[in-house]
Amino acid sequence: MAARRPSPTVPQMLVAVAALLIPVVLIYLWFSRIPEPKATAVEWQPVVAQARAEAPFPVLVPKDLPDTWTAVRARWTPQGEPGLDQKPAIGNTLQLGFLNPDQIYIGLDERDADPQGLIRDATRGGTADGESQLGGEPWQRFVSDDDRTRALVRSGPDSTVVISGDLPYEALEAFATTLG
Repeated sequence: MAARRPSPTVPQMLVAVAALLIPVVLIYLWFSRIPEPKATAVEWQPVVAQARAEAPFPVLVPKDLPDTWTAVRARWTPQGEPGLDQKPAIGNTLQLGFLNPDQIYIGLDERDADPQGLIRDATRGGTADGESQLGGEPWQRFVSDDDRTRALVRSGPDSTVVISGDLPYEALEAFATTLG
């Protein structure tokens, strides 16, 4: 007849459970780490200089932004040249993007053709949401369907400008006042 084993004590059971759980917790912590994404700053002034030399419209860009703002996108695409999707650009297009001190992206898009397409794309299919008056100029407000992204749009005879971001209208208006 086989000898019967004594039942483990509570401290022995706790040691066994800890021996199993500690590696599981360590593995979870190791694989659940998400590194903080680092934004790559870009030199946007040369892109703007090229746009100003080639664009048939007055190019608007922010002036005197604080050093705490980081340019992370700068692209000039002349009409007919391949865009991001490698299709010919519908119009002459300038795209700038900045991270504010809170690391929130603000986009500035300007194009001289297909204003409705630019507005649709830059506002994430937003709907009209009133108007802002900046420097005596009307800017139309847009908000995305999920109420996250807001945009200011100014359409003129030469081009359409869209400022967009996941910010209140007042922050976008403050950014718009830096354009020149």
